[in-house]
Order: sequence, then structure tokens, then C-alpha cells
Amino acid sequence: MSLAQNTQSRPTHPSAKLLDRLNGAWHRRALLMYMVVVLAHWAEHILQAMQVYLLGWPRPTAHGALGLAMPWLITSEWLHYSYALVMLIGLIVLRRSFVGRAGAWWSLALWLQVWHHFEHGLLLSQALLQTNLFGFAAPVSILQLVFPRMELHLFYNAVVFVPMIIAMWLHLHPLEAEARHASCTCARRQRLEPLEI
Repeated sequence: MSLAQNTQSRPTHPSAKLLDRLNGAWHRRALLMYMVVVLAHWAEHILQAMQVYLLGWPRPTAHGALGLAMPWLITSEWLHYSYALVMLIGLIVLRRSFVGRAGAWWSLALWLQVWHHFEHGLLLSQALLQTNLFGFAAPVSILQLVFPRMELHLFYNAVVFVPMIIAMWLHLHPLEAEARHASCTCARRQRLEPLEI
């Protein structure tokens, strides 16, 4: 049996099939579910900023909506790291269907999230090891040495969110050449048929 025949007869791994579906027939639904998670997290960060800047709450008590019900949860580095990881996985898994200009913007969001994820990994590892960098009383990330944590992570989420939204808009409205390479049916672009007289 030739190498080509052997490769063709090899069964496809179930995870590859799932990835194909997530970037094919299921892409629109997967994106919608992903955006629900993204927007819910965004709302928490914005609410937290409003609690500080509009309502004048002390920072230690401004934990967004979730923190009002479960303050212990919102201070957990596991929660913040898990969200950063989910964001990263979503950007990687759903990336293949983004082509052309949309692919470039989605990749930008992905690389920014890689750094955001690294920063949360640093925070989580300090919490687990119970040893904080530079002798700080609480875990700190690299850029947190310069910027306050709340503002920094609000900024991180914004710089990941903006290119993601641009990518999704371009994905839904592709150029003709980009639409030909699409593996999903998300595009809303409608081709006008010539009128018959």
C-alpha cells in the first residue's frame, strides 16, 4: 500500500471532526455562544469600573455584579485565569473560518489574548505558590507594576474585544474573494442576481 493510500484510509480523529464542524456548519452558533461569554465578562469589568468611578465605592468592595453575590469567588485567581483560558481557547478553535481581513484581525485579538493569558497565569502561579513577585502583599502581573489592576484588565479586555468585533464584522461581510475561501455559512453578503428584462 502506498503512503498516499495509507493516509487516505486513516480514520479521522473525533476532535478533528468536531473542529471541522465548529468551523463549518456550527460556526455561527459557536460564535454566538462565545460572544455571550465575552460580553458577560465585559459587563462585569465595566460594572466594576462604574462602581469605582461613578458610585465612588472603595476598590476592595467594587467586584461587579457577581462579586455582590459571591465576593469570595471574584477574588479567586482561578476564576480570572479560567476566563482568560476560555477566551484563548475560543480564539484558537474558531480561528480557521476567519479568512482574509477577518483572519488578520482575529489573529491580532488572539496574540493580544496570549499576553493577557500569560499575565493571568503569572497571577495564578503566585497565588498557588503563596509567594508574590517583588515582595508585594498580593499577586502582581508585569504591567501591574505600572498600572492599577482594575484599569489594566479593563484595557486588556478592550484591546482584545475591539479587533475581535472588527474580525466578526468582516467575517459576516466578506469581499467576494474572501467569501470563496469561507468554510462556514456565517456571511450575510447577498449576491444580487442580474435582473431579467
